[in-house]
Amino acid sequence: MKFVLKTVAIATLSLTLSSAFAQKGETVKIAWIDPLSGLMAPVGSNQLKSFQFFAEKFSANNPAGVKFEVIGIDNKLSPAESLNAFKAALDQGVRYITQGNGSSVAGALIDAVNKHNERNPGKEVIYLNHSAVDPDFTNSKCSYWHFRFDADTSMKMEALTTFMKDKPDVKKVYLLNQNYSHGQQVVKFAKENLARKRPDIQIVGEDLHPLAQVRDFAPYIAKIKASGADTVITGNWGSDLSLLVKAANEGGYTGKFYTYYTGVTGTPTALGTAAEGRVYQIAYNHYNMGGQVGKWTDEFRTKFKDDFYTGSVIHVFSSLSTAMAKAKSTDPVKVAAALEGLKFNSFSGEVEMRKLDHQLQQPLFLTVWQKVDKKYPYSPENTGMTLAPVKEFPAYVSSTPTSCQMKRPG
Repeated sequence: MKFVLKTVAIATLSLTLSSAFAQKGETVKIAWIDPLSGLMAPVGSNQLKSFQFFAEKFSANNPAGVKFEVIGIDNKLSPAESLNAFKAALDQGVRYITQGNGSSVAGALIDAVNKHNERNPGKEVIYLNHSAVDPDFTNSKCSYWHFRFDADTSMKMEALTTFMKDKPDVKKVYLLNQNYSHGQQVVKFAKENLARKRPDIQIVGEDLHPLAQVRDFAPYIAKIKASGADTVITGNWGSDLSLLVKAANEGGYTGKFYTYYTGVTGTPTALGTAAEGRVYQIAYNHYNMGGQVGKWTDEFRTKFKDDFYTGSVIHVFSSLSTAMAKAKSTDPVKVAAALEGLKFNSFSGEVEMRKLDHQLQQPLFLTVWQKVDKKYPYSPENTGMTLAPVKEFPAYVSSTPTSCQMKRPG
């Protein structure tokens, strides 16, 4: 009898252990769908390297014991091309996709993932959004299968205007943005927040321009100067920000810029030393965070001769491996359930994937463009300049309410 009980106990123990590590050694494929051609190719190329770099890091050590493989697919910044890329990923057996450049693309992918998952039970896909920040994706268009790791446009504007309201030199603001959902939302939330916090500030002009098509921003700078604006708020990224600040330098505009994406490929070089103390960035990370992320940033630069700036990549791998360990599975249905409400430690402290809308709640950092020094030594694109932290906003400051009515499976 003792022998039988012992055998049963061993069998139960081995079953428990095998279920606890059911996913150990599995390879999790993630399809990266973003631009590798066109004006935004330098940003896409940098981010693909970032995903592949951290896939290697987390494959070596993660709580779920899985291996990560990142498959890069060029979507040419086009929603239609992205749908083709999604189909190609499905054909390769991919169950996880990631994208972040262009909310127009993100909207198309959310819709495609929803339809696929509805029609193909047992073959569900999770969409890991690393940088597409249209607030609608975690409000009116929220999806159970979509998780956002960046802070959305409204969250960043909440923090940005909290800082600006105490700046008496901000009196006349010009809004210059890309003409798609993110740029339009920057305008909307800038107006709402400033009206609430600093009703004395005048909006002296606004422009929306085509995404990734303008090669000369001199006419826009002329309009900004003519308006008398002392401050520009822009959500521009990639070539649209690099070429804008280049035109501002060449056109002698001396006002301040409040931005979302100063640290992104090309912009540090375009800024040079002329913009010292005049350009601010609001983001969930910055170049001088130190600690483990600082070591990884240095290693990334050594390996690729490039700068690592998309910190949400770390959020993606941290949360995914933690959720897979919790779910004891790599099945997207089980992993999605484990991701909801998940709290995990990241480079900025404890962060939380809010269950209500799948928007990561996290601290935000306001930084300013200045010369490197002993305290803040990291120099993007070898400019001799850096983004130095000015203010940190705890997660609750930038957290914005959600209208999401999440439709959950089952």
